Amino acid sequence: MRRLGVLTIAAAIAFSPLATRAAEKTLTIGVSDALSGGGAVYGVPEKRAIDLAIEQINAAGGIAVGKDKYKLAAIVYDDKADPTEATNVARKLIDRDGVKYLLGYCCSASTGAVASIIGREDAIMLVGTAGARAITSAGHKNVFRTRPPGDYTGDAAGRFIASQGVKRLGVVAARDVALFTQYRDALIKAFESEGGKVVAVETFGGQDRDMTAQLTKVRGLEPDAYFISGYVEQVAFAHRQAHELGIKAPRFGFSGGSAAQFLRVASAEAMEGVWDLIAIEFNAEALGENAKNYAKAYEAKWKEYPTPNSAFAYDQVYVLKAALEAAGTVDDLEAVKKALRNLTVPKEVVLRYLPVDGKMFDPKGQAYISNGAFQFRNGNWVFVKELPSDAAAYSKFFQTVRD
Repeated sequence: MRRLGVLTIAAAIAFSPLATRAAEKTLTIGVSDALSGGGAVYGVPEKRAIDLAIEQINAAGGIAVGKDKYKLAAIVYDDKADPTEATNVARKLIDRDGVKYLLGYCCSASTGAVASIIGREDAIMLVGTAGARAITSAGHKNVFRTRPPGDYTGDAAGRFIASQGVKRLGVVAARDVALFTQYRDALIKAFESEGGKVVAVETFGGQDRDMTAQLTKVRGLEPDAYFISGYVEQVAFAHRQAHELGIKAPRFGFSGGSAAQFLRVASAEAMEGVWDLIAIEFNAEALGENAKNYAKAYEAKWKEYPTPNSAFAYDQVYVLKAALEAAGTVDDLEAVKKALRNLTVPKEVVLRYLPVDGKMFDPKGQAYISNGAFQFRNGNWVFVKELPSDAAAYSKFFQTVRD
């Protein structure tokens, strides 16, 4: 009877609610992104990519942290790409929801506002598409970004435009958005260092959709080519308007965005031959098997092809998984930060990262990927070539930046 009693007690413990909870641990992460307004063209795909990664990780058994297995759950807020709203969301996630890991972040102004305060917080911030240099240049030990800064790509783009035989370049670009202004300035400097001349720099605001006046003014100066940069919808309108004005000179740009996003505004005819000079974000043909599997899974779940920027957010989740498993803890943030800083590129990521000293993130928590030239042909973006990019040299420069 005594033996039966011991077995009965053991069985009762094994099937008690306490044992069940111990076997089914959950780690809740916070997601802050632009899910409405102009930034949603970037934020919604990021959120969907995070959802997909969480679903895949949980289906595979979760994250192995020491002797425990953690399934992921997310608390999601719309920060509307607004700095005040993004700061309020961060406060809710940290103070009210008790979240230690913040992901998402597609737009520079809102992300920069959070990055400026996050160094004082007991949390880790993983940044996706937001590309303003200051987000990581401040060097906060708890901020990590998968997307490279805008000027890292702008330099390569300027040299590429010069290599295409362009001597006189007209620029029509967004103002007051650090990602675009830093990219533009680096592009102009590199283009002029190759002997080119920028004949005009015309700008537009964040809410503008009619760039006809700026394009007309630049056209009067007879440039060999145009460079147009800004958010996807704005750039699509500018290309449509350039086509309507009868502009025949080559058009280069920087915006990211899928073919479908451009074709909601501009016709395939208006877009034909346009270049987008960006970091090689998501492109299944250029990136290989992981990217092809990601595209298939994303399309199956969301009934649309993934946008180029979405992979930054997808990779965030797998980066966090790898760091937590390396650290062996979800609670000791110092150990997790150390694991992130020593992380090699996880095998599950989609993008092609360029390690610095063998590590995915440089000393400021910044990751780098290859830059590329894409051209719109027959209704779609086509990867044409990789642009020379020296991540180690840029990272060395980046360590001196304090903007």
